[in-house]
Amino acid sequence: MKTALPEKKVRGVFEKVRGSGIWWVQFFDSDGRRHREKIGSKSAAIKAHRRRRSDADVGVKMPKNIRSVVRVADLAPDLSRDYRVNEQKSLRTVEHRLQKHVLPFFARMRADQVGTDDLNRYVDVRLAEEAANGTINRELAALKRIYNLARANTPPKVSSVPVFPHLKESPPRKGFVEDRQYDLLVANAGELWLRAILAVAYTFGFRRGELLSLEVGQVDLFARTIHLEAAATKNGEGRTIKMTQEVWELMAQCVQAKASGDYVFTRNGQPVKDFRGAWWALCEMCGLGKFVKDEEDDKLRWEGLIFHDLRRSAVRNMVRRGVSETVAMKLSGHKTRSVFERYNVTSDADIAQAAARIEAGRTKRSATTTATAPVQTPKAVAPVVQ
Repeated sequence: MKTALPEKKVRGVFEKVRGSGIWWVQFFDSDGRRHREKIGSKSAAIKAHRRRRSDADVGVKMPKNIRSVVRVADLAPDLSRDYRVNEQKSLRTVEHRLQKHVLPFFARMRADQVGTDDLNRYVDVRLAEEAANGTINRELAALKRIYNLARANTPPKVSSVPVFPHLKESPPRKGFVEDRQYDLLVANAGELWLRAILAVAYTFGFRRGELLSLEVGQVDLFARTIHLEAAATKNGEGRTIKMTQEVWELMAQCVQAKASGDYVFTRNGQPVKDFRGAWWALCEMCGLGKFVKDEEDDKLRWEGLIFHDLRRSAVRNMVRRGVSETVAMKLSGHKTRSVFERYNVTSDADIAQAAARIEAGRTKRSATTTATAPVQTPKAVAPVVQ
């Protein structure tokens, strides 16, 4: 009597319900999409599995009765690739959002079955975690981009893109650095590199990353220019600015005795990588900010000027001083007008100053009109003959 040998397990061939006698096959096509097909007997399933895998390897189109299971996690790599090939600097930020929040919620969902109700549930979860509306909008934007890439694929990886909710965000920050505050900051900034960073940021609105990545070869003291490479800017476009006298004098000291590939801003011979501590200490010294303890979570929170206020102030100062908005956008590196207008915020002082100018202009015009108005001489009246 022969002993029955244990059945050989074939990967990708299975019973959904144990002992039902109905066997299924599962395989992946060349695009990485998972397919499932109901066959019947186990032997037929094994043969079908071998045949389907062979067809998928050579790109044969699958029959309509085969279920294609594409999950959100299967689509996520396309977004990373899109950011990588287009050299988007926010790649790491987007990938962090996906791995930390988006994919833990959506990863195992079938992409074609995700609807607005699921997206709203995600919003509720994130709000319960005290995430800001703007943060949630950025996370949903990343997920929407994933769907748009999948829909634009040939063949499409999803049949449609769900309708995404959009939360109302807080108004833009309106913090500004006035000229007297800037003078106070510069006067108390003891180190050369910090004074130079303040000058460039307040004059031209350079971003923190653009400043810290600046190399000596990008500073031309003879032409009095600073050139930013496209790879170092947030919008991916290079730009060149003409230095003011203040900026030129400080930059000349910063690049002295350095090679072309050295960093402009150095501290104790090392490139400046993070100066938040120096900024906070400087603001506290000048009375322009301080750390306060939050009563709810007992954590320290900064209240006062932030470094990005220098960029916002530079934009407003350029427009105030007669620089056209087109030129100001090129100098500050703003690519879209909507973002530029968020920075060019009108303050109460601007409104009061505008009223004073309007009144002064009207008064001047009235005085000029009165002084130059021709004298009206009465016309001669013919005598009345009776």
